Amino acid sequence: MGAAAVADLIGLGAEVHVIDLKAPASEVASHQAIDLRDPQAVGEAVERIGAPVDALFNCAGLAGPPFTGLDVMLVNFAAARHLTGLVVPLMAAGSAVVSVSSAGAYGWEQSIGQVEGLVATPGYVEAREWCEEHPEVVGEGYLLSKQAVALWTMHAAIDLAPHGIRVNCTSPGPTDTPMMPSFESYMGKEFMDRFPKPLGRNSTPEEQAHVLVFLNSSAASYMTGSNVYVDGGFSAGMLTGRLDFSLLAGGAPVGA
Repeated sequence: MGAAAVADLIGLGAEVHVIDLKAPASEVASHQAIDLRDPQAVGEAVERIGAPVDALFNCAGLAGPPFTGLDVMLVNFAAARHLTGLVVPLMAAGSAVVSVSSAGAYGWEQSIGQVEGLVATPGYVEAREWCEEHPEVVGEGYLLSKQAVALWTMHAAIDLAPHGIRVNCTSPGPTDTPMMPSFESYMGKEFMDRFPKPLGRNSTPEEQAHVLVFLNSSAASYMTGSNVYVDGGFSAGMLTGRLDFSLLAGGAPVGA
């Protein structure tokens, strides 16, 4: 999704800087091979990019083995929040942040007690300590990390609204990215194949990227604190009771 967003942004004439262990497929203004689990390295990368920053896209993600639940939590939530905190001082009014949650976190509001303590931690170090102290809650990490992204997005939107900075997230349904084999490995291919898809197929990375770019554009200038489901109708089916919730029995994490 991040790679597709980069392609969209370059096509629109943006100056794009990438912080990722993997080299981007597109020609960008700069690329820094940084492990997001290293908060000092992330800070140094942001300093090298400098101001101004008009839009931040938190698209990096991990899921399942060989990564531990802690690794998944650190990249999917703690690092995204940490990076955002470093970039916000470089942003002017009218700037925006978007992060990727997951349709797999659908219904997270009913388990808000699991994540509010984590989201309330003041920084990266404290978030890591919280995760290390709550291994039974963290589990495989994916579901909790995506729930945390959704809740944090709403808090950050209110915190940054006085500065004119918008914060949103998307909740993708199953998407054909290089992460899909990881989901099929630890969730089971059969489970992923029978995940409810009203449109009858997985999303493409480009379909997810278009929405990410929209949310960070002036076309979405009155949207903040939104969790936009880009899931081919999954959440609509769940809310109306027209999809079989038993397919997701056990709270298993499914998503992009």
